[in-house]
Amino acid sequence: MSDASVPPELGLEDDDVIEAFEVVPDEAEVEAAPGVTRVSGFDGVGTRREGRERALALLFEAEQRELNPLSAILDGLPLAPDAFTRDLIVGVGSHQSELDDQIERLATGWTLERMPAIDRALLRIGAFELTWTDVPVGACISEAVELAKRYSTDDSHRFINGMLGAVAREVRDDQPE
Repeated sequence: MSDASVPPELGLEDDDVIEAFEVVPDEAEVEAAPGVTRVSGFDGVGTRREGRERALALLFEAEQRELNPLSAILDGLPLAPDAFTRDLIVGVGSHQSELDDQIERLATGWTLERMPAIDRALLRIGAFELTWTDVPVGACISEAVELAKRYSTDDSHRFINGMLGAVAREVRDDQPE
């Protein structure tokens, strides 16, 4: 690899391929440059998808650790997540009771406790985005469905799709009844 922007200490060979990399400022650079902050996450294409994925992981962990509010998970992180991820986590934590009531009411025959924990986290994120943000309905639902396909059970993506469709019909004026 002959690209001068790649640090030589990586020890890459000429035939190695790099799709992307991020240069994270070290502590001295952060202290020396006002306005430079150190956050986790990739600041490029797919940032929102990666933000949702990170929020999903952190909300899942927060529930497993029985943190209350769920947003307390942010307090122990060595690096702050990107702003979008943080907004999702704080939003879900701030509205968890309302989100859980809505999800349980719309989930005919299902209780929150019966749902896989990863599905609860996905539904909370999706319902939060649909209710308290202006993210398009299609983006909210399709991103949650893709995460369910990747991380949950074989049937979860259909459940997530149906549940978030019901939430959208309830909270968004632009959705058909």
